[in-house]
Amino acid sequence: MSLAIKPAPVRKSLAVSAPPERAFEVFTAGFGRWWPKSHSIGDSPLREAMLEGRVGGRWFGQLEDGTQAAWGDVLAWDPPRRVLLAWRIAADWTYDPDLLTEVEVTFAPEAGGTRVTLEHRLLENMGAQGEGARAAFDSDGGWMGLLQLYADAIG
Repeated sequence: MSLAIKPAPVRKSLAVSAPPERAFEVFTAGFGRWWPKSHSIGDSPLREAMLEGRVGGRWFGQLEDGTQAAWGDVLAWDPPRRVLLAWRIAADWTYDPDLLTEVEVTFAPEAGGTRVTLEHRLLENMGAQGEGARAAFDSDGGWMGLLQLYADAIG
């Protein structure tokens, strides 16, 4: 019998001083304003990160050479409570349309603002590289660092 250990989901949470509607809008429609240009895939530098606000919408990078680098797609769209994204970037930082890991972001009202919680799960779908990918997502430059850039964009 062989046992496989599944990587734990990466969970990050922070409070922002904005109502859920504004928090959701900045995360989604304002995605390109806060997502760092250093976090992209493709053969050209990132010009702008894009998130199409609808189920089936694309999540991608518009690159400086005019091409688009796919990252995934929108699986659920429930403003201002929740967005669920398919992350289809493999552990080697290439797009894989057959890979499915999920990034769920929820926006819950709390005193003085909104609790934003991000969970990146199904990392076991990355196979043997899942644990290494988890370490990258859980690092300072990973999801918490990105959420801090997002929070800074809210002001």
